[in-house]
Amino acid sequence: MVKHIVMFKLKDKTPDNVDSLVNALEGMVGKIDSLRFLEVGRDFKESERSFDVVLTTHFDDREGLESYARHPVHQPVIQLAREICHPTVVVDYEI
Repeated sequence: MVKHIVMFKLKDKTPDNVDSLVNALEGMVGKIDSLRFLEVGRDFKESERSFDVVLTTHFDDREGLESYARHPVHQPVIQLAREICHPTVVVDYEI
């Protein structure tokens, strides 16, 4: 199994921006064959070290992750994140 985790810090943390990102991320559920699990979390602590939103996804293998990365449903989510977030950090690992 491959886990793909992304943490997002919003450029302007407004409720609308948080909701837009969360809705876009959750909107991928059931639309990408290789995506086995998706969880979105909103930070509640709001410390200076905190990121605002986290995405955790699972795939069967590296090929599934690559398919997700190129998938047309994923592309507008990437674009939204690039527009309203900076920075983002990613970790991909196998278990």
